Amino acid sequence: MKDVVSCGLFIIFLNLVLCSVLWTGLALLKCSSCGGLAGLWAFGAVKWVFLHVFASVLTDGKPRTVLRRFVALLCLLSPVFETGRMLMKPSSEHYTEPAPDLSMLLLGAVSSSVACVVWEKGFSGNEKMRKDSNKLDYKRLLMRVLTFFKADTLRLIAAFSFLIVAVYCDTYIPLYQGQFIDILSGRLTQTSLIFATGQLVLFSFGSALFSGLRGGVFMNTLARLNKRVKHLLFHSLLQQEVHFFEENNPGKLASRLHSDVDRMGRTVALNANAVVRSTVKTCLMFRVMFGLSWELTLLTCIEMPLLAIVQNKYISMTKDLKDQTQECHAQNKDLASQTIGGIQTVRSFSAEEGEMRRYQQSLDQLGAIRRRLGIYSSIFCLIRRAVSLGIKVVMLILARRLISSGQLTIGSLVSFLLYQKPMSNNLREIMYCYGETMSTVGVISKVLSYLDRTPKCQKEGDLAPEQLEGRIIFQNVTFSYPSAPDKPALRSISMELQPRKITALVGPSGSGKTSCVSLLKRLYEPQQGQILLDGEPLHHYKQKYLHQKIALVSQNPVLFSGSLRYNIEYGLKDCTIEKIEEVANRIKAHNFLSEMEDGYDTDVGERGGKLAEGHKQSIAIIRALVRDPQVIILDEATSKLDVNTQHDVLQDILACGRTVLVVAHQLSTVEKADHIIFMEKGSVVEEGTHNELMAKEGRYHRLKEELFDRSS
Repeated sequence: MKDVVSCGLFIIFLNLVLCSVLWTGLALLKCSSCGGLAGLWAFGAVKWVFLHVFASVLTDGKPRTVLRRFVALLCLLSPVFETGRMLMKPSSEHYTEPAPDLSMLLLGAVSSSVACVVWEKGFSGNEKMRKDSNKLDYKRLLMRVLTFFKADTLRLIAAFSFLIVAVYCDTYIPLYQGQFIDILSGRLTQTSLIFATGQLVLFSFGSALFSGLRGGVFMNTLARLNKRVKHLLFHSLLQQEVHFFEENNPGKLASRLHSDVDRMGRTVALNANAVVRSTVKTCLMFRVMFGLSWELTLLTCIEMPLLAIVQNKYISMTKDLKDQTQECHAQNKDLASQTIGGIQTVRSFSAEEGEMRRYQQSLDQLGAIRRRLGIYSSIFCLIRRAVSLGIKVVMLILARRLISSGQLTIGSLVSFLLYQKPMSNNLREIMYCYGETMSTVGVISKVLSYLDRTPKCQKEGDLAPEQLEGRIIFQNVTFSYPSAPDKPALRSISMELQPRKITALVGPSGSGKTSCVSLLKRLYEPQQGQILLDGEPLHHYKQKYLHQKIALVSQNPVLFSGSLRYNIEYGLKDCTIEKIEEVANRIKAHNFLSEMEDGYDTDVGERGGKLAEGHKQSIAIIRALVRDPQVIILDEATSKLDVNTQHDVLQDILACGRTVLVVAHQLSTVEKADHIIFMEKGSVVEEGTHNELMAKEGRYHRLKEELFDRSS
């Protein structure tokens, strides 16, 4: 309420209410005098005090200078004018005080406002209106959303054309309904009755037909927009670096992708439809209503700024709450997804009650926000209806006077009343759409920020050689995770992975083994140093080529809902079943896969939940090998397999001359490595073969005794 314009409109409204109360009281008392010039000055003084106090309340006790001047002008204009008129009259004429007249009250408010604006803008120069950066942001965001409709320009032109024709037909229906009233009272001829009937039928049919066409085209356009934006957003999310997904919860991202995009499209498209429809209809109705009675029309127009002020206050109070509601929805969705997805862990630790308590607390938080929204909505509805009721009472009193003086017929009054409520509804709809759009700005801003986000990683190169040796060199690589930039995970490490050999990374937890694997797969970028593949930095290669030539098999492979074949050929094109079966045969996995219920078409369930852990690892190994990688990383990838299967897997991998990097805790796997690199606290401590490192009796020897013997 601290905005000068809003306060000024409220002051005008209170002034009209006070004057209308005085005017209505005099009319009911059948008193033509308002106490003379002294009464006019007294009433102006009372208003001045009352409105000044009200302005102080609106501005927290410090009314701005412009508001004080405006209140004085609004309250004293009428008595000053009458005083001047009395002083300037010839002495032979008798002074007659003005009779209470609602139109003069409206004229006084308008003239005071115009005079104040002219003075403040043209002469005073104080308190210049500053541009609101938030409103500029709103405009920029909304204009950005409109650019997504470019592909549907022709559909929108057709939709808005149907809309305008439908509104035009709908506007004139009450006019002909009012004419029937006058026909029944004998004011119009039989020919007029036939004409009015034909017009009414024609306009009613046109309104129904074109409204249906408009709605259908708009809904089709909205569906196309949502599909297009979701595709763009999903593409943008897939391009982001891994740390982005660590910072942003998957459940919230999924909510943005579906709920927020739907809400963004629905808000902009449907609100644009409603605003254009209501605006065109309001203009047409205003034209017809002004022709019926300009006095009643002017009184009707007072309702618009009053409701606008109340609406703006309501918007400002509920905007943050609606944003919090969206966040709570996303949080609830993520919480439920995590609990259901990890039901085995929840059940193992008997944490059902704790999860229920967390979910209940989240629902309570959402309920509290909704209750506040409900309270604000109820208060807003009460104030809005009170304003509408007050305007309607004054309007009926004025209409009675106009009918008595012959300036208005009963049929015209009926037509005007038929217009008056839709007119108010149109204005209310415009303000509601404005508020709804403003409350969605936060959602739109978030969606667009994801669309515009640039991945914080180096751009891929264009290298994709047909032949790749697979020699990998770490040159003074230093790396810290974005979430802990002050704690280096790797400290200037240098090492080499040779082709056709197995290199094993060993070391205690937190030594940097997983960080090396992540950098090698380009899930992260090192802050210093570089990783070379056949003498070229990794980022010089095409991303798709690199991930095909460097395959990772982890201890807990991620499978997706679908068939075995779908998970094996995931991300590949033209991968034949024969090739899949060939790879499965080489690692002795074809037999148990083909014996499943539907063979390679067997559904694995969500996240592979229908498969045993060993079967998951076998599928992950097949998935890696069908890509014919030159470098393969086994991160405890055979820990769930038996010894014979592990041997078959390693023999098949080495048979093709691949570079193999093994991250393992099993002694049997590490002992077979051609080269062992022992890491600790992000640095390379020891290197060599198993026998060489055991002979040194250093850190590898001690770790072997502490850890490896337990798993051998």
